[in-house]
Amino acid sequence: MKKTGRVTIPTDSSYVEGTKEILKKWGADAVRDCDGTKLPENPRELADKVYETYFVARGDVAWAKSHPEELQHFFLLSDRVTAVGNAVRIEPAKGYFAEQVKPDVSADALRWWQVYDRTSGKVHSDWVLEENGVSVLVKNAHPYHEYTVSFLAHNVWDSTQMYNYITNGWNTDKHSPYDPRYPLTREHIKASLKIWLETHPDINVVRFTTFLYHFFLVFNEEGKEKIVDWFGYNTSVSPRALDDFEKAYGYKLTAEDFVDEGYYNSPHRVPKKAFSDYMDFIQRYVAETVKELVEIVHSYGREAMMFLGDSWIGTEPYGKYFPSIGLDAVVGSVGGGVTVRMLSDMPGLRYVEGRMLPYFFPDTFFDGNEENAVAELNKNWMTARRAMMRSPLDRIGFGGYLSLAAKFPKFIARAGEICDEFREIYDSVKGKKPFNALKVGMLNSWGKIRSWQCFMTAHELWYQQAYSYQGILEALSGLPVDVSFISFEDVKAGALDALDAVINAGDAYTAWSGGENWLDEELQEKVRAFVARGGGFIGVGEPTACAKNGRFFQLADVLGVDEEKGLSLNTDKYNINAIKAHFIFEDTPVPDYGEDKKNVYALEKAQVLKIDFSDRFTRKVNVGEVKAAVNEYGAGRSFYITGLPYSFENARLLYRALLWVSKKEEYVCKIFSTNSKVDCHYYEESGKYALVNNLATAQETVFYDADGREKKISLAPMEIRWIGENR
Repeated sequence: MKKTGRVTIPTDSSYVEGTKEILKKWGADAVRDCDGTKLPENPRELADKVYETYFVARGDVAWAKSHPEELQHFFLLSDRVTAVGNAVRIEPAKGYFAEQVKPDVSADALRWWQVYDRTSGKVHSDWVLEENGVSVLVKNAHPYHEYTVSFLAHNVWDSTQMYNYITNGWNTDKHSPYDPRYPLTREHIKASLKIWLETHPDINVVRFTTFLYHFFLVFNEEGKEKIVDWFGYNTSVSPRALDDFEKAYGYKLTAEDFVDEGYYNSPHRVPKKAFSDYMDFIQRYVAETVKELVEIVHSYGREAMMFLGDSWIGTEPYGKYFPSIGLDAVVGSVGGGVTVRMLSDMPGLRYVEGRMLPYFFPDTFFDGNEENAVAELNKNWMTARRAMMRSPLDRIGFGGYLSLAAKFPKFIARAGEICDEFREIYDSVKGKKPFNALKVGMLNSWGKIRSWQCFMTAHELWYQQAYSYQGILEALSGLPVDVSFISFEDVKAGALDALDAVINAGDAYTAWSGGENWLDEELQEKVRAFVARGGGFIGVGEPTACAKNGRFFQLADVLGVDEEKGLSLNTDKYNINAIKAHFIFEDTPVPDYGEDKKNVYALEKAQVLKIDFSDRFTRKVNVGEVKAAVNEYGAGRSFYITGLPYSFENARLLYRALLWVSKKEEYVCKIFSTNSKVDCHYYEESGKYALVNNLATAQETVFYDADGREKKISLAPMEIRWIGENR
């Protein structure tokens, strides 16, 4: 008998009969609306679970228009303008989208504006807002110094609605987000939710999209994205919030604490104390406010679901206040294994749901594009499936316009197969802890709060500067290792005691590598002692990097490598000969280093594994660029590589590296597949193994069980082969 359930599909009032057909084909048990659509009448006749989108801080156009002083704000930075005389005129909002950004020139807001001399790095106090309300006149300027204006502006058009409006050619009311920090609006959002619940009796899952403050997304004068930060807190600011912060924390924030020299406290920046405190301040406020909303939903006998996106700022799922909210579920978009684990590892929820790709939008579902749509579906499913074998989602679903997808019968058929396979994975894996060969910690400035979110800027979008590191997480999401995310403060508090190995990866001075954190003597002592006692250390890119005391990599002695910055060319470097073979590279003799790093050299006692030479190589000293090396340090080991973008081969390389630095090499002959395109998982509780073919072509592999017995296995395209009892 075919199993059903655990699948959500979109519907709308114009596609009821088609929805019924696809519900049956996919075995779905839930329907949902989408932004821009309406549910049919009596939706409970379609499915047991009915989700409807609910906006907390936008959507009530009349309220926003009648309370313009309570609209949301953000701090923005003007263009840099060079003074050529003793005065310079700056238009703060120049370059921003006028339909979104409206400078707040009220007396309450102006007290937070700042002019900065960016050449001297100092506040410049002699300025006035001119009568036109558009430009700022900077007086007594220094000729040929750059100046900026940091200004508070109202966010008069919600970023997500604006994107959908422009992309899909909508002609509806524009939503202005309002701020519940103001008492009238706070009471209004609670009263509105009660009215909505009373007038929507068929909805049993309130899908909050999301809560109070949108992630930082600002558009330029052409209506294109100008600044995007999925983790940005800049839209949660207001004069009232700033005053409340000062009362709570005992010091006053400034505009510069938010614009941050133009970096806007991106997640790639090592967080400053002021920003960390402000994040904590907003998280506490959002958790308290949202808890009230969730309690209202529960009082009406409904479930409260949070969409991980849009206005999710302050509801950090791995933050310390999130469990207090009392949510039933979280749903988020699945871009790959990393986002699966980001969702499936969340604590304290009844269930988590992944929205699979592609969305049923016209950019994919147009005449003649069916094969591409199916290919995108398969690619998304195959990357997500790797992670689900380790930590499965509770539900999956799709979004968009179902009527568009229904025009592609091959897509509908393949999506149905995926729904069946997902349910089989869930039934076989959920609640059964998979085998892990070791425990590894991802060490960076953020720690737990950015679990499975490292190296991201705009959710899981590809960035040239980040993919060489993001690949580490994608690999880890499906590997048989227990992953935790730890901060430098955690290390000093003893977090390494529970680990077999540590990974530090990223560009120098970023939050991921750590920057000046590595000048902390106690931190260096703790990590060195951990490795010396037998722990493993893996560095990727520019780990532990911060120029000081004659080192660029502060733990060069542990890593066995450092980076030449052109300052120590007078010291000869002779370790340029790579060894012919090593355990780590047996399955990946030619790895992909991604964007790579130049000018890394090996210290005397390290073993060079991979090194490149210039075609102008004429000497046997001070030449070559080390790509990978290993080092013995006390009783421990380290491995260094310049970059590690995701591929099956690189994932295998990372696993072998983790086994080697942890001295657990025997696991390449236990619970193991010799083919890097075929994953091997073991669930001791059920006694089952799963061999997973990650390609759309047939594969062969040698499978080793937990006792080291081997067997040759042939797998069909995309097959999961379950081996063992009690299936």
